[in-house]
Amino acid sequence: MSNQSFSLAELMIVAASEAWRGNGELLASGLGIIPRLGAGLAKLSHSPELLMTDSEAFLVEEPIPVGPRGDYVPKYAGYMPFERIFECVWHGRRHAMIGPTQIDRWAQTNLSVVGDYHKPKVAMLGVRGLPGNSINHLNSFFVPSHNKRVFVDGEVDMVSGVGFNPERWQPGMRRDFMGVGRVVSDLCVMDFNGPDHAPQVLSLHPGVDFATVQERTGFELLKAPGLAETAHPTDAQLALIRRLDPHDLRSKQLKGNPAGIRTLEQVRA
Repeated sequence: MSNQSFSLAELMIVAASEAWRGNGELLASGLGIIPRLGAGLAKLSHSPELLMTDSEAFLVEEPIPVGPRGDYVPKYAGYMPFERIFECVWHGRRHAMIGPTQIDRWAQTNLSVVGDYHKPKVAMLGVRGLPGNSINHLNSFFVPSHNKRVFVDGEVDMVSGVGFNPERWQPGMRRDFMGVGRVVSDLCVMDFNGPDHAPQVLSLHPGVDFATVQERTGFELLKAPGLAETAHPTDAQLALIRRLDPHDLRSKQLKGNPAGIRTLEQVRA
């Protein structure tokens, strides 16, 4: 049963959870509050076979609530130190949802610098583990503010994460190990499964039209077959989200914590 009273963050958590649907027994990693809650919701609902860690050194039987744990006692299932995480990565047994600074039309991502690499306008934390992660296992993307500074015209300022740009692939390189799942933003859900990995919009959040999404994207988008409105959270899903986020950290992840159902005027304000 759908619920008409939910926040945009809760809508995006449910949309994020769908990225892991049907993945099977692999390690689900949500980086950030909304992606982590999305992964937890997936495991507690449609994809119980997913593996999750306590974000320290152990696999857990159920997702651990975010924020202070209080009396909560994790249900440990096995040892999962950092070296074993690498085993999952190299064998493609992980699906992470990350928050890149920039994304381009080829699904290449940047989380290192904005501007010229030698004289950047902004310098972040470097590429970290993204080059190896992106070429070895699935990655999905979370974007809290959909705009042209994130979805850039042309190529990202620095390619931190591998994408589908054919000019970046040399002859003989294996391309079958990498893949991109879904993009969940505050406007829509997208993927790169159009013709020749073209970016396409799968669903629009309530009150959002395709023209607004295209206007705030630096590259051309396609309408996926069956383009529809993003599914609303059900009462059961909202109950699970509250269980996973007892301190309501989700409400602090988006500016103004808007309602999940907005008018076009509110979206464009």
